[in-house]
Amino acid sequence: MKNKEQEIRTYFHKLDRSFFMDSFKEMASFDEAVPIGHEQTISQPSLVLEMTLALDLETDSKVLEIGTGSGFQTALLAEFAAQVYTVERIEELHHRAKDRLGELGFGNISFKLDDGSMGWEENAPYDRIMVTAAASVIPNELLDQLAAGGKMIIPVGSSFSQELRLVEKDENGKIHSTLLNHVRFVPLKGKYE
Repeated sequence: MKNKEQEIRTYFHKLDRSFFMDSFKEMASFDEAVPIGHEQTISQPSLVLEMTLALDLETDSKVLEIGTGSGFQTALLAEFAAQVYTVERIEELHHRAKDRLGELGFGNISFKLDDGSMGWEENAPYDRIMVTAAASVIPNELLDQLAAGGKMIIPVGSSFSQELRLVEKDENGKIHSTLLNHVRFVPLKGKYE
């Protein structure tokens, strides 16, 4: 486990955040969220790392990401998982992230332009789910698409107060939820706003 954590940390520090930004590039090295347009942000780097480590990726993990955004988090997931399915609702961000990640040579990412709160049912179940926008409640659709033994990281709450939660589904399908941190994310648009 420690070895995998170190590998993730090493890759994370090598990943050039400014590559995923079209403006405010001078802020790429700051540990804070930065606007990427369309009322969206590229998340605070330390939080991206914390969420990725908490997801406990395996080399054979099939991952669903809700909110492709800039593609920064997607690159981190794709480097350490077998397959990433990522959903983004904003067309311009979807295309930009697809181009960037293609330029980096990733061949294990599938992209979908859609309402992420509904997940991506066709490819379910997923071993891991990463949600990068805050839902008012944990979407049932995502719980249904999480495999037995799977883990999901999701910010839950209002636009003023959110909890970053680790949601685990045991082998019997029972859900366990653990508070990891207090956070502030853009809202998950769609059914669970």
